Amino acid sequence: MNILSIQSHVSYGHVGNSAAVFPLQRLGHEVWPVYTVNYSNHTGYGQWGGSPIPANEVTAIVDAMEQRGALAQVDVILSGYQGGADIADAILSTVARVKALNPKATYTCDPVMGNAKSGCFVNPAIPVLLRERVVPAADLVTPNQFELGYLADMPVTTLQETLAAVDAVMAMGPRAVLVTSVHRPDAASGTIEMLAADAHGAWMVATPHLPFKANGSGDVTAALFTAHYSQHFGESGSASLALERTTASMFELLQRTHDRGARELQLVQSQESYVHPSVHFVAQHIR
Repeated sequence: MNILSIQSHVSYGHVGNSAAVFPLQRLGHEVWPVYTVNYSNHTGYGQWGGSPIPANEVTAIVDAMEQRGALAQVDVILSGYQGGADIADAILSTVARVKALNPKATYTCDPVMGNAKSGCFVNPAIPVLLRERVVPAADLVTPNQFELGYLADMPVTTLQETLAAVDAVMAMGPRAVLVTSVHRPDAASGTIEMLAADAHGAWMVATPHLPFKANGSGDVTAALFTAHYSQHFGESGSASLALERTTASMFELLQRTHDRGARELQLVQSQESYVHPSVHFVAQHIR
């Protein structure tokens, strides 16, 4: 597949496109990154150099790609951290242009806005834009549980609430939802879960919880699931298979990063895990 990935870039570490591009390439996909920010490192360090990229520059890059005939070849658009509130228009315009040239193309939106521990860490206008304009244009969305609650505008604590929020988001337009982190009071001790749902049902998978913060893990998760799911988009069973493959690769990546005590994801060192993970987790059909 040819994947147009519109996300942030950091020179040091692995978040945004700096987390998503290599695993996708390792899976054999052609990836064309377009950057929304150009930073030295992710903002979790508290200090960074660089700046957001203006929307008109993002559009200028897309314009030039279209002149090369590239947009007609795009199979999947993937967007993540947006940087400025003006990027939404550039993304939506790009999605419309790609789909006009290739009606089979799909759009994955990773609605990056925050998490339960840190709260919202983006421009306050961005979550509203995501909920009202960007997510409705997406085919697949990959929020964490905190972001899911914001998009659905409802509490998300129990499994029933999570499924209700997923349904509410799908009613906005997306055909599939991946919830990249599910925390619920009745989960097995020492585990963390992911949930995927589409028109064919909903599936959940649990893994041991690794007690550390891994910046960029959501970006890799969104990229891997997008790649696996998009190859058979909308087909029965594709969500469960994509969930199992993504979970296995992510667990190995996070396990290696945790074991080495690294602050940044061991993205390159884990490259075989994207193609041939040595572990397997079974997705449970919950609906």
